[in-house]
Amino acid sequence: MSDFSMNIDADGVATIVWDTVGKSMNVMNQQGFDDLDALIDQVLADDAIKGAVLTSGKPGSFAGGMDLNIISKMKEMAGDAPARGLMDGLMATHAILRKIERAGMDPKTNKGGKPIAAALPGTALGIGFELPLACHRIFAAPNPKAKIGLPEIMVGIFPGMGGTTRLVRKMGAMGASPFLLEGKLSDPARAKAAGLIDEIADDPVAAAKEWVLSEPKIVKPWDEKGYKMPGGAPYHPAGFMTYVGASAMVNGKTQGAFPAAKALLSAVYEGALVPFDTAIKIEARWFTNVLMNPSSSAMIRSLFINKEALEKGAVRPAEVSDQSVRKVGVLGAGMMGAGIALVSALAGIEVVLLDQSQEAADKGKDYTATYMDKGIARKKATPEKKEAVLAQITATTDYNALAGCDLIVEAVFEDVAIKAEVTKRVEAVVDAECIFATNTSTLPISELAKASARPEQFIGIHFFSPVDKMLLVEIIKGAQTGDRATAKALDFVRQIKKTPIVVNDARFFYANRCIIPYINEGIRMVAEGVQPALIENAAKQLGMPLGPLQLVDETSVDLGVKIAKATKAAMGDAYPDGAVDEVLFWMADEGRLGRKANAGFYAYDDKGKRGLLWDGLAAKYPTSDAQPDIIEVQHRLMFAQTLEAVRALEDGVLMDIREGDVGAILGWGFAPWSGGPLSWLDIIGAPYAAERCDALSEKFGARFATPTLLREMADKGQSFYGRFAPTAPAA
Repeated sequence: MSDFSMNIDADGVATIVWDTVGKSMNVMNQQGFDDLDALIDQVLADDAIKGAVLTSGKPGSFAGGMDLNIISKMKEMAGDAPARGLMDGLMATHAILRKIERAGMDPKTNKGGKPIAAALPGTALGIGFELPLACHRIFAAPNPKAKIGLPEIMVGIFPGMGGTTRLVRKMGAMGASPFLLEGKLSDPARAKAAGLIDEIADDPVAAAKEWVLSEPKIVKPWDEKGYKMPGGAPYHPAGFMTYVGASAMVNGKTQGAFPAAKALLSAVYEGALVPFDTAIKIEARWFTNVLMNPSSSAMIRSLFINKEALEKGAVRPAEVSDQSVRKVGVLGAGMMGAGIALVSALAGIEVVLLDQSQEAADKGKDYTATYMDKGIARKKATPEKKEAVLAQITATTDYNALAGCDLIVEAVFEDVAIKAEVTKRVEAVVDAECIFATNTSTLPISELAKASARPEQFIGIHFFSPVDKMLLVEIIKGAQTGDRATAKALDFVRQIKKTPIVVNDARFFYANRCIIPYINEGIRMVAEGVQPALIENAAKQLGMPLGPLQLVDETSVDLGVKIAKATKAAMGDAYPDGAVDEVLFWMADEGRLGRKANAGFYAYDDKGKRGLLWDGLAAKYPTSDAQPDIIEVQHRLMFAQTLEAVRALEDGVLMDIREGDVGAILGWGFAPWSGGPLSWLDIIGAPYAAERCDALSEKFGARFATPTLLREMADKGQSFYGRFAPTAPAA
């Protein structure tokens, strides 16, 4: 059965309907391209057909883009010469879109041809917008929920089906840049104002048909003699600075770590110097370059395929019935509790927000009010919506208000005794079936569960701050946690539109287990005399959102001190981070507690704006005359994190390799270009990784010792996704 069908009305207008079989939203695949090509040939060959309208059979949307499962495998499918195979495949696709664009016009005179319009009932993303861009006019329904644009850059590629070349020629490099380089999406009204689409109509198909029958001019501006690019070409006085500025902006934001952004800019710049058909070839070559880079397939796999699988319940206990939350009790109305209450209320869940004082509880509820006020100011919400969301939250000090809750999320002070007390008080009030979750970031779940009369219903749900912005939620199973509690936590995370990972209980769970060594390695290097600026910039050039020193400032130095003391108390003589503590404790004694104190590893002005690195560091820890190579610094920072991810997998803390990569990127921003720590190890290869670990451990100590699992994989020539992917054969 074809994804495309066509009917011809009495006026001679062909309506081509895209309706992907078995999908809620249209996605393009190779067969779809072939079927569309055949229908376009029929339109152009049949004299009785005056033109065509391309639309969707899916209510409220046109298309969600390419099937990224196919894109991630395109290199494999391209045969023994993958680059050539990719290039040939891309040019074949470009030929189809170019056939639509030229529509049978005489190549010399631009005469003749049949108008082909796109009618968008809603969302049009990726190829779902590149295809309309090849049409002669784009009509869209006034659907405020629709999103129109080219988000490819967000998953490690760029618009490579003509979207880059056409949008730049349509809008100019400056006008197109937010939609290409940032993946900006717009609703139909904003899309028309920006020039992405041409018209908004209540019935876009009818409007498109009327336009087709009006005998319109269909030749694109770039196919006409004398075409000049809006805003100026690269060597035009008006356009020159645009390209200089774009290069500086891209390199400033990406630090060279994201290959797709640089490739996109190259395709735009080089394409602007040549005729359209040559520009399309240039775009295809740069797109091939990106697809040949292992970064692109790793990003697509982690940020789309695996992320989507986890959100849809890939690790959910299948035998447990739906556990959607009706009423949630949130204990503690501080920053975390207030954030949890907000996202729950936004999801339509009834919330009881409880704290020791009514003032504190009300302040926690006010967080939601402030959030909604900001949404109203940005026209993302309405006063009516604000009132509806606030009505979902009951701020109280009365534990009896928790009656009827089917989930409790405890977010009180990080103290075992306090958490034990509130657990007992809650269980005295709630139903026997209620699931109890703790938001602890460090305390062992199995230990906290000892306070519960129902440890099988006790689980960890670890949110990241700020709750409303961070996409990841870490679900931690204690030693006795049952499947229903796990399913409840996963269904709750799905309701609040976050991405979950499920891990087994261990010190620091997964995310903190990996990020703390990253921070500590940066601090160690300060004590060794490595230039702090070298440490920070090395991290940013890896694609980390924050250097380790800035990250300490953001999370606060005294929190680091608290964690260090607790860890040392638990580990005793096995505690490995004395050198880190020396720096951290000294900073705390100096009152340099980070951003909250306007003083940390960085200097801050009176308004809290971060400046340069604090020059007082050099007085206590002078920089060495001989500085390490930047690659060595980067490897220390990368392996500090990735080896913990391997150990987490080795120890059974990680139960699914996908969660290790997705959790790392969404949880602490681990170099997204790599696809995550385990994907990164696959990119560099287990043998090389083991070799580097041996060298680092010899020079810097046992923390870099090659894990047994990694050594075994190196010896066998295995990859993590070859061995541990859900579809992989047993090792």
